[in-house]
Amino acid sequence: MKVMTKFIATALTATFALTLSVLADDTNAPASTTALPAASTKTGVTFATDIKPIFDAACVKCHDSTKPKQAAKLSLDTLEGVLNGDRDGAVVRPGDSAKSDLVLSVAHVGDPDTFMPKGKGAKKLTDDQIGLIRAWIDQGAK
Repeated sequence: MKVMTKFIATALTATFALTLSVLADDTNAPASTTALPAASTKTGVTFATDIKPIFDAACVKCHDSTKPKQAAKLSLDTLEGVLNGDRDGAVVRPGDSAKSDLVLSVAHVGDPDTFMPKGKGAKKLTDDQIGLIRAWIDQGAK
C-alpha cells in the first residue's frame, strides 16, 4: 500500500510539472484565435457592398489585379481574386473565418511576418472591419 501511495504521488507530481510546462509562456507559439475580434452580427454581407470598400482603402494599393506585380500574387480588388488566393493557395475558407489566413493576417494573429496591411502609413484594420470580413466569410464569402 505504501509503495502504491508513493507511486501515485510521484505520478501526480510529474503530471503537474508537465502541465505547468505546457501552460508556460512560449514566445514561439502562434497567438490563439481567441484574440480575433468577433464576427459582425450583420446579415447579408457581400463582397461588393461591404468588403470591397475595406479592401480598396487598406489593401488594394499592394493587392491589385491590374498591377503586373501583386504582393504575394494576391488580388483583393475582385471577389474572384480573393477566392483564388495567393501564391500559397486559398486565403479564405468560406464558412470558417477563424481559420482563414486573410482574417488572421488582418487581425494580427499568429506569425507577425504575415500581418497586414504593411508599408508606409499602413494602419491595422479596426475590429469592426475585421468583424465584417469575418461575417462575410462565415456567410459563405459571396
